[in-house]
Amino acid sequence: MTIRYPNGKLYKPSSEIQKVSKPIKKVKDLSYSNRGKTLEDEINETNHFYLISQMAVIHKKPVPIQIVKVEYPKRSAAVIKEAYFRTASTTDYNGVWNGYYIDFEAKETESKTSFPLKNVHPHQIKHMEDVQKQRGIAFLIVRFSRLDRYFILPFSILLQAWDNMESGGIKSIPLKVFESSSLEIKPGYNPRIDYLPALEKIITNKYL
Repeated sequence: MTIRYPNGKLYKPSSEIQKVSKPIKKVKDLSYSNRGKTLEDEINETNHFYLISQMAVIHKKPVPIQIVKVEYPKRSAAVIKEAYFRTASTTDYNGVWNGYYIDFEAKETESKTSFPLKNVHPHQIKHMEDVQKQRGIAFLIVRFSRLDRYFILPFSILLQAWDNMESGGIKSIPLKVFESSSLEIKPGYNPRIDYLPALEKIITNKYL
């Protein structure tokens, strides 16, 4: 099936990319058990743990797709051959925890020193700003993949960096800002990315 973005660019899912990559040798050491997983995989597993433990209800948002070409190789089955994303996505995840509306984006960077703001889109900033105005909790979960470090970046800090960039400032958020103005999450076993305790600190310390 062919899927395209609203601008017509061909969408290539990560599964297709993995098919052409060289196979990774399996390592039995448990410390390597999460290597190869994307941040999205880790958050999805964490959210599933929260759900079955009745701690929170947070899901990845589905992206609306416009189907433009369907074939019927069999009478009982239809095969989608071409489709487009109808609208640009807002953020990756939303849901409810402890009476709070949660809305966040998950981002990864291979940089060891900063997070490029080009990874965030203007419509996502606008969406998170709207969420904050309604007293929801908006933030980023950022993974510095080469450092294996995870941070919750409150939207207020992201907005400051974004406004600074718009005014001609730097186009990234230095790692030292994450270390001083965000909350680091230490990866665990189950859940892998336990971010709810960090949200509690954000609310208590009024990071919003």
